[in-house]
Amino acid sequence: MTRPVKILTWTLASLMLVLALVVIVIATFDWNRIKPTLNAKVSEALHRPFAINGNLAVRWQREPEEGGWRAWVPWPRFIADDLTLGNPQWLKEPQMVGLKRVEFRLSPVPLLFQRIVIPRIDLNQPTASLKRLADGRANWTFDFGPKDENAEPSPWVLDIGAIGFDKGQVSLDDQTLKTTLDVQIDPLGKPIPFSEIVGKASAQKAGNAQDYAFGLKAKGRYKGQALSGSGKIGGLLALQDASQPFPLQADIQIADTRVALAGTLTDPRNLGGLDLRLRLSGASLGNLYPLTGVTLPDSPPYSTDGHLTAKLHEPGGALFRYQGFNGKIGDSDIHGDLTFASKQPRPKLSGNLVSNQLLFKDLAPLIGADSNAEQKARGGASKQPTGKVLPVEEFRTERWRTMDADVTFSGKRIVHSEDLPFTDLSSHFVLDDGVLRLEPLRFGVAGGKLDAQIRLDGRAVPLQGRAKLSARGFKLKQLFPTFEPMKTSFGQLNGDADLSGRGNSVAKLLATSNGELKMLINDGAISRGLMEIAGLNVGNYVVGQLFGDKEVKINCAAADFGIKDGLATTRLFVFDTENAIIYIDGTANFASEQLDLKINPESKGLRLFSLRSPLYVRGPFAKPSAGVQAVPLALRGAGMVALGLAVGPAAGLLALVAPGGDVPNQCTPLLEQMKSGKAPRSVKAG
Repeated sequence: MTRPVKILTWTLASLMLVLALVVIVIATFDWNRIKPTLNAKVSEALHRPFAINGNLAVRWQREPEEGGWRAWVPWPRFIADDLTLGNPQWLKEPQMVGLKRVEFRLSPVPLLFQRIVIPRIDLNQPTASLKRLADGRANWTFDFGPKDENAEPSPWVLDIGAIGFDKGQVSLDDQTLKTTLDVQIDPLGKPIPFSEIVGKASAQKAGNAQDYAFGLKAKGRYKGQALSGSGKIGGLLALQDASQPFPLQADIQIADTRVALAGTLTDPRNLGGLDLRLRLSGASLGNLYPLTGVTLPDSPPYSTDGHLTAKLHEPGGALFRYQGFNGKIGDSDIHGDLTFASKQPRPKLSGNLVSNQLLFKDLAPLIGADSNAEQKARGGASKQPTGKVLPVEEFRTERWRTMDADVTFSGKRIVHSEDLPFTDLSSHFVLDDGVLRLEPLRFGVAGGKLDAQIRLDGRAVPLQGRAKLSARGFKLKQLFPTFEPMKTSFGQLNGDADLSGRGNSVAKLLATSNGELKMLINDGAISRGLMEIAGLNVGNYVVGQLFGDKEVKINCAAADFGIKDGLATTRLFVFDTENAIIYIDGTANFASEQLDLKINPESKGLRLFSLRSPLYVRGPFAKPSAGVQAVPLALRGAGMVALGLAVGPAAGLLALVAPGGDVPNQCTPLLEQMKSGKAPRSVKAG
């Protein structure tokens, strides 16, 4: 044997001996001897107490699933019992996390390339107590001390593939969210296939989602409201493979809101996104605001079912899409797509909503016009006073500046009642920095259109509002379809209104309103029967006093009200019937909700019309009273006194006369005569 061969042989033998000794030392080493040093180093790095209180061991075993030559390389498996992690010093409770056992295996080959590869960590019976104080300090946020800007980053890379866990207990006390929760995690015993919960189609779309392995039970309070619920999750949380979905299922009750979801969490390491089937139900959409921060209107009880996806780390902020949802609000159906973007300076809700059959009564909570019992059912604190007609429930303007919105809504068919059908509704809701605009708000009514432009400025205190309304082409025979004499009428109703006011409710807005209201009706009919259909008891009395029980043809009805500080005053209010000219004069006070009207009839023939005294309508909107004036008219033509004041209003009302048509508009000659300051010829002829 040559000298070089001898040297090489002894060198290899020495290396093998050293390696054997290292393996023997590692295999027989009592790892508990390094626990004090390890505990101290980790505690120093985390700035809080850490301890392995039980046994610390390392076992070597091959990993056949690795394949090839790597399957013959033994891997170390680290096992530590009874681990605790303490809280920072500013918390009284000593412990944050406890683990009965932690077990993980380390791939040895990547260590040669400065990579620490841990394919999986298993946590046995974890417990965690998570706390956040009112000042924002949270015990799950770690202080690693000041960074050395001159220090070079470590070349070592940590790569953890997945986290497995079993039965555990988590408690949360978050003072900033006013939330306290206790969550218990227990093995299901037998895994439940993902497709069994979400359906085969959704499971195929989700890809390789694992089965549900653990059950959850939660109880406590979320944002101050009682919470209870249960759910299921998978057993292995993949951290490196962002495409591997983690299954979620939950059914949670928060106060009167129920949230049911089933689907997956994608990219769990970064909480990257959600893909869920989401069902929501509750007493009012408005009750979602304290839970989600999304400003929605008050509503009757609702339920929805749709597809929720979320991208939680978009450059402009988290993006949520609730797509293809179907549901009900009250007795109305609702369908559509909504998107909520958490962007700056304010998040924004946008989308399109459709209702195929919308009940008019389900719109009442939008302006607080539902009953006290209905308001209480949806959690409303406001109470409508007895005897008050105008809604007093205040708009929640403090919520209007927390987000923006751009939503279109279409009600394809509106059901009001069989006697007074609204046909359809379309609107565009825009909320921008506290200013709510409905431009337009459009109703189809009795063959015509009611167009409104509404602007409510929630930035002002109190709220400032303006509404412009235009009614065109309401067909009288469709407006009162069950009133037989109107079925042959060619008449129409047209009108305009322009109102502005201030106040945080409909009642206060009208009580301070300024503006005008104009209305024109031609070629109709009137009787006590019509008043009964419309539910106007006072009108029933007045019509009975004027015409008895017979039906009377209306040639024209014209009204022009000026409104100042909530007081509507008649500038012109006249009915031209086949028997008489009826003049109405007086006020409607929206602040006190009081009527004070005087009705002066001018007969076209004493044989047919013999009432010689005016009538009155006085009292609250809710229950006005009517009667005959005690003082008789001094002159038969006393109603003519108003003609001198009606010249301007009559000219303005001529703009409401609908052009064209097969039948001449009978309001035109009446208004033309008033415009010229002359009495209608029918009155002179009397």
